[in-house]
Amino acid sequence: MFVRGIRGATTVENNDENEILSATTELLNEIIAENGIIPEEIAHVFVTVTQDLTATFPAKAIRQMEGWELVPLMCSLEIPVEGSLPKCVRLMVTVNTEKSQAEIKHVFQREAKRLRPDLSKLTNA
Repeated sequence: MFVRGIRGATTVENNDENEILSATTELLNEIIAENGIIPEEIAHVFVTVTQDLTATFPAKAIRQMEGWELVPLMCSLEIPVEGSLPKCVRLMVTVNTEKSQAEIKHVFQREAKRLRPDLSKLTNA
């Protein structure tokens, strides 16, 4: 068994609680579907947001998902690099899996596809 990280990112149009929670849920659901994982396999989820997203904690959306109540979650701010992608939520889902690094499918949605176009081509063509 290996410990693998699955990257994911998405963006929202507005600093709005419902929009942030909805986008976070959508992102995690796609990561789950693409990688065939269940909450019991998750070591933890690290969530970051850009400094322009202050309406809610994105981890709130994950905590409300059925079966995810015991998964350790942590939210943090992204480093405020000049010119970086605004209104962005990023996830690092750390899983226990038999999959190789090459079998992991990272998920980038909306404007966040620009963060890793090399991976977006593979998973979100």
